[in-house]
Amino acid sequence: MTPQRDRILIMYITVRSGHFQAARALEQGIRSLNPRAQVLTIDAFQYLNPILARIVDRMYLSVIQKLPELWDYLYDNPEVVQRSDRLRRLLHRYDSPRLQGLLEEFRPDAIACTQAFPCGLVADYKKEKGLTIPLYGVITDFSPHAYWVHDQVDGYLVPSESSREWLVAHQVKPERVFPIGIPIDPVFEEVPPVERIRRRLQLSNGVPTILLMGGGQGLGPMLEAVEALDSVDRPLQLLVVTGSNEKLYHRLITLVPRLRHTAQIFGHVDFIADLMGVADLIITKPGGLTTSEALAKGLPLVVLDPIPGQEVKNARFLAGAKVAREVRTAPELPGVVRHLIDHPAELQAMAQSARRLGRPSSAANGARLILGMGSDPI
Repeated sequence: MTPQRDRILIMYITVRSGHFQAARALEQGIRSLNPRAQVLTIDAFQYLNPILARIVDRMYLSVIQKLPELWDYLYDNPEVVQRSDRLRRLLHRYDSPRLQGLLEEFRPDAIACTQAFPCGLVADYKKEKGLTIPLYGVITDFSPHAYWVHDQVDGYLVPSESSREWLVAHQVKPERVFPIGIPIDPVFEEVPPVERIRRRLQLSNGVPTILLMGGGQGLGPMLEAVEALDSVDRPLQLLVVTGSNEKLYHRLITLVPRLRHTAQIFGHVDFIADLMGVADLIITKPGGLTTSEALAKGLPLVVLDPIPGQEVKNARFLAGAKVAREVRTAPELPGVVRHLIDHPAELQAMAQSARRLGRPSSAANGARLILGMGSDPI
């Protein structure tokens, strides 16, 4: 079927986020299905309100690192949602002129938003101006929240059936919700040359390989996690990705010679799919994108130190699906890892559950919806 939509606007907030990764994956999916498509992918905050963007970004990082209990209170709190409604509408009115200019200049056939703020902004603008342009909300955590719910959203791309049920219970029409998974880079759908990667990384055969990550920014107690894992009295080898956290990278590099277990330290890399392909277990913060990538590779998870709010809900979902074990602190890791190494059947069962839950074709299936090519999965 010939694609009905050739000009697609994708909006996210902050480059250092899963929202951006999902936006980029959707863009790849769209270009793959419709090479002639014109796709504009923008940071909505930076484009519409750059000063506020810097303030919010700094405040968010400060709160989750120093006052996580405050974020826990603010996140998806019905009272906070209700009280902040007037402020959101004021921001939307302030940002509307720039949004109007963007829409008039680019003239999109459809809009997809991978974060709730731009989705709500466009939804309110559609209602105010009487627009019929298709709008898609792309939810990048396993549990939606109230800020996503708008009657002007034409379709929701959600991670799972439970996400779909939540939205339907909050008055979203069932036919508007599509459980296609969180959009991830199509590379995670590919079967990697495992033996070649193992040789490149000089990994020992027969020794469990553990991948440790803290998201793109290397957040969480990763140094403490490496030190704790070094106390495991079983053979293992570590692959540690610190992302953009250069301070952590250099501290770990200096630590490696003193470790009993082999450890390789990586900064920001573009071969996460390869690392996941050769790992037996991943220890990570439970962000929606990283965990979706792991599920697509059939990789069992240990989720470490979830941020109150979205990550706690992600951890709860993953543990309930029997694809992950949750630990709150690094000292808990050795016991959990030792148990899984000693019970390979349990680890294998987690891997099988991950493969069943994983949605490796999520970006392509999301792209089909946004392009108007139907909702049948590829």
